[in-house]
Amino acid sequence: MNTSFRNSRESKVLFLVSITIAIFRLLGSVLNVYYFAFTGAVFELLNLPSLALLFCLPLYSLYVFWKERFNPRSLALYSALVSMATIVLLIALG
Repeated sequence: MNTSFRNSRESKVLFLVSITIAIFRLLGSVLNVYYFAFTGAVFELLNLPSLALLFCLPLYSLYVFWKERFNPRSLALYSALVSMATIVLLIALG
């Protein structure tokens, strides 16, 4: 069984979006984004969409992982893990 697996474009995009959302949410909870008015305004504009993506991405990533026949080399699996780890860290940080 020497079949090569290639990640789909969809799983690559999911992985990049989940990393971006994780960085945005964690930096927003650790740093004072309201120190400058501009950064506070940008954070407030992106806050709700990023929160919605944070909770929807793991579900969609698991669906893509299922579509790719549960291959452990799929980036969709790691996208779901990153999103779930971000949710746990945000809950722990309070």
